[in-house]
Parts: sequence; C-alpha cells; structure tokens
Amino acid sequence: MDRPGDAPEPRAGHRSVPHTADLRVEAWAPTREECLAQAVRGVCTAFLDLTGATPVRTRDHVVRADRDDDLLVALLDEVVYRLDTDGEVPVDTGLTAVPGGLHATFRMADAASLPTIGAAPKAVTLHGLECGPTPGGWACAVTLDV
Repeated sequence: MDRPGDAPEPRAGHRSVPHTADLRVEAWAPTREECLAQAVRGVCTAFLDLTGATPVRTRDHVVRADRDDDLLVALLDEVVYRLDTDGEVPVDTGLTAVPGGLHATFRMADAASLPTIGAAPKAVTLHGLECGPTPGGWACAVTLDV
C-alpha cells in the first residue's frame, strides 16, 4: 500500500482519509502489531480528542483470525463494541502475537470524559480493507460506518 505525499512519513503513524459519509483510516508501522495498534489509535482520534486522556481501566482481549485483515476487523469490532456497551475507548493499545491471533491489552478511558471531534464509528466495513507487509514494514487501511 502506497502512502501519497512528498514528505517522508514517520516510521509509525496513522491518518484519517476523506471518505463520503464514513470514516477511513490508514496506518503504518515497522511491525504488524504496531501497525494494528496505530489503526486503533487512528480510529479513536478521528472522533475523540485523546489529548491528556487518562486510562481508568485495562481490558484484555484475544482476537483470532487466519488472515491479517480479519485480525484488523476483529480488533476494531472490539473497540466499537466497548464504545457501544461500556462507553469507553482505548487510549493505549498493546498487541502481542499468540497462536492464531493477537492478545490485546487496551488501556481504556471513559469516552464521555473526552471532547468529541467527529462521529463515532458504528461498524467496520470490508470495503477497501487492506492489511499486509510493505517494503518499509506494515500498512493497513480500513473504513468504518459512522
């Protein structure tokens, strides 16, 4: 996956990409786990200002999938689920590879305590889903319904 622009991108990061009536996030990093953690961060910072957010609890979750793009979907499904059911968002995400998936450690903040800057995601879509190795590490792109 190529990232447009003349300036070199940081080794790890994320950005929102304009998309009609949806939220689209691209992320990149040297490793798969860091790339997926950047995607989680990118989704959350697209609708909440996480500046100065204080974690109030830790949630551990294991996602399982055979393919990397399915791991991305499962990870973001958990983020949307936690937002919908518990009103919380990850302000820090640690990912570790486990057989058949990933172990996620989410440091969560109460979403209501953070300034809203966009529409909250409602579901992950499969349209335009990308996740895989690149010459510089890993990159992914995902679209969410808002």
